[in-house]
Parts: sequence; C-alpha cells; structure tokens
Amino acid sequence: MTTPKSISLWMDQLDEPFTPRPALSEKLNLDVAIMGAGYTGLWTAYYLKQQQPNLNIAIFESKFAGHGASGRNGGWLMGELAGQDTLVKDLEAEHKTRAHHLIHSIPDEVARVLKKENIDCDYQKGGVLYVAARYPEQTPRLKAFYDAFKTLGYEKSDHQWLEDQDLTNKINIKDAQAGIYSPHCASIQPAKLVRGLATTVEAMGVSIYENSPVSHWKKGEMTANGHSVTADWIIPALEAYGAELNKSLIPLKKYHLPVQSLIIATEPLSDALWQELGIQNGEVFSDFSRQVTYGIRTKDNRLVFGARGSYQFGFKLRHDFNLSSEEIGLRQAIMVELFPQLKGIKISHAWGGNLSMARRFHPHMMIDKKNKFALAGGYGGEGVGASNLAGRTLADLILGKQTELTSMPWVKQNESIKQFRKWESEPIPWLGYRAVIQALDREDKVLNNPNSPWWKRKVFSITANIMERFVS
Repeated sequence: MTTPKSISLWMDQLDEPFTPRPALSEKLNLDVAIMGAGYTGLWTAYYLKQQQPNLNIAIFESKFAGHGASGRNGGWLMGELAGQDTLVKDLEAEHKTRAHHLIHSIPDEVARVLKKENIDCDYQKGGVLYVAARYPEQTPRLKAFYDAFKTLGYEKSDHQWLEDQDLTNKINIKDAQAGIYSPHCASIQPAKLVRGLATTVEAMGVSIYENSPVSHWKKGEMTANGHSVTADWIIPALEAYGAELNKSLIPLKKYHLPVQSLIIATEPLSDALWQELGIQNGEVFSDFSRQVTYGIRTKDNRLVFGARGSYQFGFKLRHDFNLSSEEIGLRQAIMVELFPQLKGIKISHAWGGNLSMARRFHPHMMIDKKNKFALAGGYGGEGVGASNLAGRTLADLILGKQTELTSMPWVKQNESIKQFRKWESEPIPWLGYRAVIQALDREDKVLNNPNSPWWKRKVFSITANIMERFVS
C-alpha cells in the first residue's frame, strides 16, 4: 500500500497528522463534480467558490490529496506554458502582450492566494536560470533561444543574458559559459501547497471524498466509490490518471499521454557548501541540455534535482516509483557534473510521478456545453503553474463569463474535444519515444565527451535537432 511518506520528499516533510478524509458513502446531486484532488481540481473549486459561494461542489479523489503529480513534482512554479510561443504567434501585438503578462503573472497570483488564505508552502520567487555548462554546444543553442525572444514580443525585463561574474553571482555551475535569467518563476513545497489548498476549499464549503475512485462517467452523471453522483457540470481534473478511466464519456488517454518524471534529493547541505553552489535567492535552475534537468534548493537546504523521465508502452501509468540504481545514478551523475562539490553527498530521497503530454505539446482548457463538462490538461512540465491558470479559466467558463482568461488561444469554448489531435495508437508512440530518446541520449554522450571529433559532434547535434523539432 502506498503511504504518504513513501511518495516523495515533499510528502515525507509534512508535519500534519495524516488521516484520510471519509470516502463517499451515499448518492449525491451537485452543481459541480470534480474528479481529482490535485492542483487543477482544487484551484477550480477555489475560484468557483470565490465567485459563487452558494455552489454545491464536491471533489472525488481515488487516493488522497497529493497522491498524484501535485505531491510529486519538482517544485517549479513557472510563469510559463509549454508551447506558449506557438500558441500566441498569430495574435495581434496587444493581445500577445496581454497573453504574455497573464502567463508571467501566474506566480504572483498564487502568492496572492497563499497570503490571503494563510497557506505556507515555502513559496520563494527567485526566478529561473537556464545555464549552458556541460559542453560548448549548449552556448549557441542558448543564444539562439535568447535571441528568439526579441522577435516574439517579449519585454526586455522578461529575460536577461548573463556571462562571467554576473552568472557566477547567481549560480556557480562548473564550466558555466552563459545563462538566461527570467524573473517569472518561483519555488514551492508541492505537498504543502496541495494539502493547504485542500484544507482551504473545505473551509469554503467544498466536500472532498478521498479513497473514492470514479469508475464511470457520462453526461451529467458519474459513479464514485460505487455510488451515483449527478451534477450540472463535471470536471475530469485527472491529467495523466485519466488514462485509467476506461468507462468514460471521452477516451482521456487518447488526448493526455502519460509520461513520468524522476527526481532525487540530497541530504541537507551545509551553509558553507551552499555558499559555493550559489542560488542564494531562491532561483531554480536547469542546464541547457536536452536531458531536461531541473533543480531547486529546499527550505531545509537540500538540493532537489530531476531530469527527463520515461514513457511506458500502452499509455500505462507507472505505479512503482522505487527508482532503480540506474535511474538514480543518471540524475546524480549530471548533478555532480554540474556541482563537483556534491560528489559523495548522500541521496536521501528518490521518487517520480505521472504527468501528461498533449499531442500538440501545449496545454488546453475547454468547455463542452452540450455534454456539460469542462477540461484542462496536457501541461507537460509546467503543470504547477499552468494548473492555477486552468483553475481560474475553467471557473469562468463554467460560470459563463467572457473574460481575458477565456479569450486566450489555449481556451476552446463550447466545442467538442474531438477538435484536439489524438495520440496515435501503439506502437507508434512507443517507437517514436524510443527513437527520440535514443537520439537525444546519444547526442548528450557525444557532446559531453571532449575527445569526440568535430564531425561526430556535428552529426549528432543535427540529428538531435531534427528529433527535437519532431516532438515540438
């Protein structure tokens, strides 16, 4: 049986006595029924209650709040959306600027709610650093990434190019060549956030039923823990876990492909060691490789570090997140390569979680008025922040409001989910994933070897570029 302390460092750090909420034991008739007590479901309930306190809302969770991705992620609260530049590229300049401001303001909106509702989740807005370090080819890729912002309608203050002492003053990664700093990111303790949100919405009058999995869902009706629930609106806030809801109005797994993130955490590090590493002001960081790394400093002075995860054949979720020695070793090796001072430091926790990817690799938020449901998902790695934006947006959609939130290009109103591109049937996703990952891993090994000949470095870089474009 999965226990809270076996899920992640974050759940292990909770001080609260952990008693599951009662399961559903009777029929219900609701205004809004929400599947999933993760960030999306909780934020949606919060903003609905803020605007219309008399709504009868209940949330149905198969395990307990924080069991899924909301209690397992890497702790980045980003003012970014996956694929946002593709989403906004055809907007008029003024609309594009509003979209950028809306996305970038996500951490500040979360901070506002945390303060108002007295939720302590170790929030610290220190921005994000993308650093070219482990091999020289990262630098021109990073510079091209930075230069592109100039043509995409961003403000100068959104991204800062760093070199030499300016970079070292923020982070002391070995062989760092250059970096980009953006202020639009915060770090949080994920489990404290999801548990705090659950307590907050309960105090607002939202019922949360834990150990109450949904087995059936159709228009206006679903079955949770064997009991019938009717509702004016249903919100499947399941993300990757929708892949396991087989008796469903729509085949969620065809739209939200489950993938896994894998993360490690060190034992607490000394203040002297942190002085050597940098990131003294709450910055989160990544090296600019296709390994998709991400790291943060925790409140108790650990380094949490993750890298690109995995995909399981057949759209399957991963339930056993006891990471293998190979999975831990890969992440530890990259971490030590960036910070040699961490060689020999104990890894105290290793875990992972299921998230989902949309076929077009950017999130979506929608309402289907005919079938009476609202849906958000496909967040990719930006889900901690994107789920807040989704919760606000779904609330406005359900309440029938036309707002700035509902005017954005990632929002679809009164349309069928069939407009979204489905994932292909197996074995195409598996074969595609394997081909891409092998190309990217091979590039990383070749480029990270200083003895690799120039032609080999060039060939593998070109191959990786092609593969990266294939999935973007």
